[in-house]
Amino acid sequence: MPQPDLVIFDCDGVLVDSEIIAARVEAELLTLSGYEISAEEIAETYAGLTFKDILMRVEEKSNIPFQVSLIDRAEELVDRKLRSDVRAIEGVREAVASVTAQRCICSNSRSERIEFMLEKVHLLPFFAGRIFSAMETPTGKTKPAPDVFLLAAEKLRANPANTFVIEDSVHGVTGARSAGMRVIGFTGAAHSYPGHADALTEAGAETVIRRWAELSGTLAALSEWSADA
Repeated sequence: MPQPDLVIFDCDGVLVDSEIIAARVEAELLTLSGYEISAEEIAETYAGLTFKDILMRVEEKSNIPFQVSLIDRAEELVDRKLRSDVRAIEGVREAVASVTAQRCICSNSRSERIEFMLEKVHLLPFFAGRIFSAMETPTGKTKPAPDVFLLAAEKLRANPANTFVIEDSVHGVTGARSAGMRVIGFTGAAHSYPGHADALTEAGAETVIRRWAELSGTLAALSEWSADA
């Protein structure tokens, strides 16, 4: 059976149910700063972006100038909530263990945050030494830029065309597709919303799964389809 060179997992909203936790903190901070927004709106529109990028987009849209200190405040508060509240998404441990190809993480989060979340939910051994933070790439460009995906492929000597990425956000799907990779959308986290699967498909995901039990069969089918194409 054909094998991918590499399987890349996003972290937030894919391995750990962290997007909704961050969205609640960020929504409260933005609302207190004069831009009323709900956690659900942040999850639907801005999931997958750093808070700095969210702030820039909201600032452009609203013409409200935000203090730069808001970024550090958000990081501090989100870290605190994640350390106490983050949980693994149901079935993820078995799904990750079932991947026999090389695997790694490509995320917009800081590597320190990724590591403490994975350690808390006992997933770190699956990815130790293979965690790529977009913030720490040579360019520093975060998703939807493809840079972090291309860096991972280069470091792990994988052909992007034979690399699969599991992503929960339009911005992540866009970045992976720009890197020439194949994408499986994931909608099994708490921040998922009506139309989520359609949005991921429209952004370029070949298919979308809602439960981790679907991963193994989906990877096998898509790998076979590629070999036959």
